Amino acid sequence: MNKINLIQDEGLSIKVSYQLLPSDQQRLDLYFSLPDEMGISPKTLEENHYFHNSIQSHSAYYSGQLHLPLIRSRFISQQKGEQSDYRLNLNLFSYQIRIALDTDIKQVIKLKEGKVFYPQAIVLAEQIYGLLKKLRRYTPPDQKLRAYFENADNYLSWQVEQSFLKLLSRAPKSTDFTSERNFLFTLCRSENEYREMNQYNSQITLADPNRITNKMRLLQRLIEYGVVFQKEIKSLNTNLKRMVRGTVTAIIMTFVMVLVLNARTNFTEVTIALVGMLGVIYGLREIFKEDITRIIWRIIQKGLPKWRIVYSHSVNKSRVASQTIWLEYIRNKDLPKQVDKLFQTRRQQNKQAAQLLHFRSESKVNEKSFLHGYDEIQQRIYFNLTPFIRFLKKGEGRLYSLDSSKITKQAVERRYQINVVLMHTDKQELQQMQRFKITLNRSNIVNIEAIQSEEDI
Repeated sequence: MNKINLIQDEGLSIKVSYQLLPSDQQRLDLYFSLPDEMGISPKTLEENHYFHNSIQSHSAYYSGQLHLPLIRSRFISQQKGEQSDYRLNLNLFSYQIRIALDTDIKQVIKLKEGKVFYPQAIVLAEQIYGLLKKLRRYTPPDQKLRAYFENADNYLSWQVEQSFLKLLSRAPKSTDFTSERNFLFTLCRSENEYREMNQYNSQITLADPNRITNKMRLLQRLIEYGVVFQKEIKSLNTNLKRMVRGTVTAIIMTFVMVLVLNARTNFTEVTIALVGMLGVIYGLREIFKEDITRIIWRIIQKGLPKWRIVYSHSVNKSRVASQTIWLEYIRNKDLPKQVDKLFQTRRQQNKQAAQLLHFRSESKVNEKSFLHGYDEIQQRIYFNLTPFIRFLKKGEGRLYSLDSSKITKQAVERRYQINVVLMHTDKQELQQMQRFKITLNRSNIVNIEAIQSEEDI
């Protein structure tokens, strides 16, 4: 069964990722338990607002060979394939290098002993140097193709330098590995000099950290063309909502017209009293129309999907996959028994009153086969938790303690906990469940802890 991960992304964001096979179909459910003290409810945070502003979904080709980039050598020659083929193959190669480099850098940083850290870093540096050399072995003479090549080459060179500088900044401090450090510094300097020699970036851009960073983000998006799918978000039930609004309006107008006709019967002439009564009737209509429509609509749309995301290939525009989204507040009695059981495993002091927010995603792959060398699609869903903490109290508290006859105090920050149950169902209806405890303050996520080991049901 595919592995599904819930990890911290950046700041106050979490990321859920899992893989999809050709013609696959999977369902993901997330149940957020939000303590009442956070002030989150349908009145303060509407589902539509949270979805459009704080939930992002991405889908792209995926290879399990994260530590050895997928090499497609035919992109090297312009003579093989059309221009679109060259760009696609170049992007596949560049994208895989970026993913593999990021993965390996993170793993090396976790090594705390110098005798293990530096040999691994040297091996990684030699591997990436070989891949860059393979990339630069052929420079296309065609000006349009050359522009694609220079964009990819510029970005990868800059990314390699930044990655190894980050690696060295977190390396174990030791004088026993001077030669290894110098080797890595030489790689960083050579890439910097390479970009200067090819005049990839102007001096004005290089002088401004914001400009060079934003330029590289743009180049990163360019190399994702053909690899990361284009997406189109469609709102569901729009016509149903219009029918509900029209039906409620018709019923209320019928009632209003009955009142108006009765008023005209009781008042044979147009008087101030008649005008005032008509004003009151129409005023009440405007007041109750929106409230009644909202209440009826929430009842009708309960349990219905709200959005569909269609993913298509950037090059040929073919439909690759689709994702149907549910997002709604639910009551405790609406929780599945197995999910409620996981929530009940909390300690008694942690069982506080909370709002339950349910997110569901059903993914379906339309293609029966992917690009050569790719067997899976990776689905990534990002949840920004910032809207959950906007009502939290600011500032820090103080913890006082008595040491002999001296009173000491320490600053402590306010922290809050969100419990999340993740339930993943595959094509064979096999389920994986996991409860997470997310500890956060007003600025970032402090910790994400998996409370119970993953189990198959």
